[in-house]
Amino acid sequence: MAFEALGIILIVLLILLVVGVPISYAIGISSLAAILSVVPLDISVLTAAQRTFVGMSKFSLTAIPFFILAGNLMNQGGIAKRLVDFVLAILGKLPGSLLVTNVGANALFGAISGSASAAAAAVGSMVRDGEEEQGYDPALCAATNAASAPAGLLIPPSNALITYSLVSGGTSVAALFLAGYIPGIIWALCCIVVAVLIARKKGYRGTTGKFDWKNLGVATLRALPSLSLIVVVIGGIVAGVFTATEGSAIAVVYALILGICYKNITLESFWEIVVSSAKMSGMIVFLIGVSNILGWVMAFTQIPQAISGALLGITNNPIIILLIMNVILLIAGTFMDVTPAILIFTPLFLPIVKTFGMNPIQFGLILVYNLCIGNITPPVGNTLFVAIKVGKTSLAKVMPYMLLYYVAILVGLLLVTYVPFVSMGLPNLAGMV
Repeated sequence: MAFEALGIILIVLLILLVVGVPISYAIGISSLAAILSVVPLDISVLTAAQRTFVGMSKFSLTAIPFFILAGNLMNQGGIAKRLVDFVLAILGKLPGSLLVTNVGANALFGAISGSASAAAAAVGSMVRDGEEEQGYDPALCAATNAASAPAGLLIPPSNALITYSLVSGGTSVAALFLAGYIPGIIWALCCIVVAVLIARKKGYRGTTGKFDWKNLGVATLRALPSLSLIVVVIGGIVAGVFTATEGSAIAVVYALILGICYKNITLESFWEIVVSSAKMSGMIVFLIGVSNILGWVMAFTQIPQAISGALLGITNNPIIILLIMNVILLIAGTFMDVTPAILIFTPLFLPIVKTFGMNPIQFGLILVYNLCIGNITPPVGNTLFVAIKVGKTSLAKVMPYMLLYYVAILVGLLLVTYVPFVSMGLPNLAGMV
């Protein structure tokens, strides 16, 4: 029964996605089709409706709309330029200074805004003119911009980690946030290493002269209000001063005040930001609601147990099992956005990794890291195509450079997968595990 239900879900889901049905409807319809194979029509419809509303009624979901609103306020609040100047003041002496600055600013801006695509658009636009003036290869600049943007999705606050917390049965958001720092930094460092190596080969130099401490001081003061958002919100959540939901509301107020002080948010633009955030939040919350049907079907038909038995029947070696999972997630990530993929694969794979003692926190970072790679991989690769558009180049020219970045980022994935300290070190030190 388990594999029959799984087959129905996958076939119906793939058909609907191919013909262009939105992912939320596709998940709901495929789940309902699987229910019909085991229970009568009237019970199936009633159960599907009930599970949808139950899935959308969790109070912790409130954090997602607030963080989305805070991110959109930050996107319009004029902080990208300040972050670029701050990172350039620190890393400007490295070869290919603008490439390295792009990486660092993407990590910071992505963490603040919660969007890889927004980071690629905002930061990429800020550094593009300087790169053109200094004769940088536009394709290399676009590749660097795309490859580094998802680092901010791992560094909190992260809606992907909040979604995983809900689907995994209440894994601590504070612990997940703390666990995301080292993987996010590793992602950024991998991109910096590649950028520096390519820059040396092409002869792109850093800024001339001695390190300018005065310039660093000025850049730090200008960027400090924006950077303080991470310290205030994440520090408060991790320290237990307030919950993730309360922290998200504080982030909205902070971002709004900052945008008004920077004179980049007007009453008209604020209304547009609210409407845009509401639309995005509605899509995500509805998606989480219909995915609750999928979770119920999987539990009722015992799909996770069947997949676990099948994988463990092939091998009981955790190294090989994790490698298989990574391959599956990497492939799925190239076709699916992060949120629906988390909703689908968490109930499938989490029970398996628990059998050999992996902490749900570590698996959450493995899952999100894999799916972030899909964000910059064709054929979907939203962030990749945003960076290409911003960089005014083409996919064919960008991909040779992207291959080098993929190799480095995959090395980071292996560290996150097979070295528990990478994701568990900070939560352990904080006494959260």
